[in-house]
Amino acid sequence: MSFRNVISICIISLSTSCSEERNRRIEPTTKLSQSDNTSQIEGSQFHGNKHFASEWSITRKLLKGGKQEGVELLILDNGELQISIIPTRGMGIFDVKSKGIRLGWDSPVKEIVHPSYINLESRSGLGWLEGFNEWMVRCGLEFAGHPGTDQFLDNTGSPATLYLTLHGKIQNIPASDYQILIDPEPPHRIRVRGTVYEKFFYGPKLKLVTEISTLPGSNKFQISDRLTNEGAFAQEFQLIYHGNYGSSILEENAQVFTPANRITPMNDHAAKSIDNWSVFKGPTPGFIEEVYLLEPIADENSSTLALLTNADLSLGTSVRWNLNELPYLTIWKNTAAKEDGYVTGIEPATGYPFNRKIERKYDRVPMIQAGETLSFTLDFGIHTNEESVQTVISEVDELQKTSALNFVRKPPATE
Repeated sequence: MSFRNVISICIISLSTSCSEERNRRIEPTTKLSQSDNTSQIEGSQFHGNKHFASEWSITRKLLKGGKQEGVELLILDNGELQISIIPTRGMGIFDVKSKGIRLGWDSPVKEIVHPSYINLESRSGLGWLEGFNEWMVRCGLEFAGHPGTDQFLDNTGSPATLYLTLHGKIQNIPASDYQILIDPEPPHRIRVRGTVYEKFFYGPKLKLVTEISTLPGSNKFQISDRLTNEGAFAQEFQLIYHGNYGSSILEENAQVFTPANRITPMNDHAAKSIDNWSVFKGPTPGFIEEVYLLEPIADENSSTLALLTNADLSLGTSVRWNLNELPYLTIWKNTAAKEDGYVTGIEPATGYPFNRKIERKYDRVPMIQAGETLSFTLDFGIHTNEESVQTVISEVDELQKTSALNFVRKPPATE
């Protein structure tokens, strides 16, 4: 059965009237203009009994051509933000746009690749990269991080070796269904909620209910996920929210601000530049990635944040999350030539992107019990003036006052 046949759309609001589809033009990004059809499936005009702060809409596109044939795309336009959601690729987000600002990056991969064209085991487990071009990618669920071998007990209870591919499978599993929900009470939050399963016989039985939501007219949005173990036994899991920034904000002398107790280079190469971990180069041909592992500081509510700004601090984007849910942060610096993918990653996670065998060694592979549900929430904002940016920097500075940043200059042992 094709993906388009198994996707069901449920519009839930105070009124249950159905709207007929209306065409709407969406500005093309890369090859996204190659759509089979474009139709509006929800919007403020279909809710005459509600008052919204701004007109809003949700448009559906079915992409065609090349490796994106059959990919479904949902564009949530709240009147201020346009969020492009990909049910076909694990409910990832391709990009977010607002008044000429774009959260996203210009990957060498120009199409939104259908999972059917991805071989995760190609190039020694790096096949995940053949579809890597989204702004927000979830890595996991059974495993995430670097490819390589790990040990487990097979169905007979005997020790066995499992080969783990880069960053797991969840981003290349189509959502089984999605819903569009509008809160009945003001201010009428708009929610796009999808369900993605990572289940195997003699393997994990995980359900991820993902939700992208925003308020009409707001420059903020939220990702709120619930992970459930539907199996009869406790299960290891890993989850990385791999946010990727390479357009509008990232440039020479751009900076990242985040409060942390400790920072560690991932390898010897990154260790050479650790003193400049928070400042970015412009596009640099031949640049070799630098990865830094941070232990964030939280406030009294276990909340922490990270902020990426441009060079003159006039533009920025922030992410906030709870350390009880995602206790670790990775900063991935890949300021390569534009043709090779000029990008940085800000990645709250349950651990770091080492192979699961290494993460387990450092007690960074959590367990989810049989029948248990865990929640993960991230709040994002776009800051379009120096005053707004400085307000967030001051918040980071206040948290950093509670602890000095400790530089660990030697990478962790991986053997």
